[in-house]
Formats: sequence, C-alpha cells, structure tokens
Amino acid sequence: MDERAALALVGEELPAAGDDCAVVGDTVVTTDMLHETTDFPDGTTRYTAGWRAVGASLSDVAAMGAAATAAVAVYGAPTFVEGELRDFLRGAREVCELVGAEYVGGDLDGHDEFTVATTALGETDDPVLRSGATVGDAVCVTGTLGRSAAALRLFTDEQPRANELFRFEPRVATGLAVAPHATAMLDSSDGLARSLHQLAAASDCGFTVDGDRLPVDDAVDAVAADAAERRELAVHFGEDFELIFTTPEPDRAASAASTPVTRVGTVTERGVELDGEPLADRGYTH
Repeated sequence: MDERAALALVGEELPAAGDDCAVVGDTVVTTDMLHETTDFPDGTTRYTAGWRAVGASLSDVAAMGAAATAAVAVYGAPTFVEGELRDFLRGAREVCELVGAEYVGGDLDGHDEFTVATTALGETDDPVLRSGATVGDAVCVTGTLGRSAAALRLFTDEQPRANELFRFEPRVATGLAVAPHATAMLDSSDGLARSLHQLAAASDCGFTVDGDRLPVDDAVDAVAADAAERRELAVHFGEDFELIFTTPEPDRAASAASTPVTRVGTVTERGVELDGEPLADRGYTH
C-alpha cells in the first residue's frame, strides 16, 4: 500500500480521523514522524531538525484554529552526541516558545537512522475542520509557497541559507485569528494541489485557483529553471506548513491575521482547477 491508500484505510477504521488533529473535548492532538533519509537532507543541523519536527506538529494545531499548549518528541539515533542533542532540544524549545507553547520532553531511543516522532497539543472549543467549505467562499493561503522546495535545492551549496528556509514559523497566531472567519482549514504540508483535493473531498466541493495570485516565495525564483518549474515547486512540492482556508469574509480574515494572507481562488461545486485546467492531485509523499 502507498501512503494515500494506508491513510484511506485508517479513515475507514477510525471515522473520527481525517483532520489535521484529533479532537478530544476541548483538546486537539496530533503526531508526526520524520526520518533522516526522507525528511532531513544532508546538512540539516540538529537545531533545524528539532525546530522543524516539532514545528510540523504545531502547524497541525494551527490548522485547527487552536492555541498551542505543549509538545513532546521521541529522539532516535544510532548514537547520542551531546552537542547534537542539545541543539535539537534548543530548536524544539524555541519553536514552541515562538507560538506560546511549552516543550516538555519526550523519549530517547537507539535507532539505525536519525528519526523523530513528535506530538503537539492545543486547546479550542470551536475547532475548524476540513469539512465546512461552502460554494462561493474565498480560498486563501498564508505566507508564501515553495519555501521548503527552495531549501532542498540549496542544501548542497548553501547550507546556512537552506537551514534558515527549513525553519518555518508555525501559523498558530494566524490560525487563531482567522478561525472565527474560516469555514474549513488545513495546513499545506502535502502541497497546495493535494491539500485542495483533500479539502474538496472533505467538504464535497470543488475549487478554482488563479495562478497569477499564488504567493510564490522569492527563494523559488533563485532555484527554478523556468516558469513551469517555478509553478511545480510552489504548487506540488509541499512541506511549507502554511495554512489553506476557506472563508466568506476574506478581507476580514486578512485584516485579523498576523501574517500575510492571499486570496487565491473560490470554492465551486465540483473539480479542482488551476487557471481553468484540472489541477493534478499530486503532492508530497512520505
């Protein structure tokens, strides 16, 4: 089974699954696993790894419109090196502090490759799910697209810059700010295209997106060979951890947000289209 088939099986067995976090009372909880061979390119510092791994789970909390409260991580490695472990803990702690959460520990485990499993918790009495998009709503994204794709291209020759790009800000504050205006929301970890298909399935709707409105990160222009590659990195690569949400009040949502919000399209009855053409359901795959 590939990842998508496995996720579909989980959804069949666990009807409550399917959003960025599970909802338990007023608590939202999520868990993620990242591996050296698939998630941390050569040159990724342990500080960046701690920041990015914990940040990925905090991004899921943000996508529920919840306040982040705490995170833990399992750190697995062939050997425990003091400097590396300290750097990892510092990165994990500082990304939590950035969003008002607390890093409270976790577990250590010997493993044949560097691997991190993270869990984050948040609180909300009114979570934003993926299933509420309504025809006519605006489709909006936070920040910029393609940041992680650009980082991956830069790890070979510009590791300090690549590490900087890899350390994204989880959009917890913005998720809280736009939640009262949002009808559906998720993060863009799988890429804009796949995320829109996921929203379409959950909300039984479609989307039309204007390619000229996409907020492509400036770093993409430095690594993309042409316009086609630029769009590929921005639309399909994923791992940007921005928020994608629908709202009938795009101007009010943008005004409330603490980071730039761009309207990129509109909710429709059926189909997912970019510039009038079907948008392939392709994105990041673990």
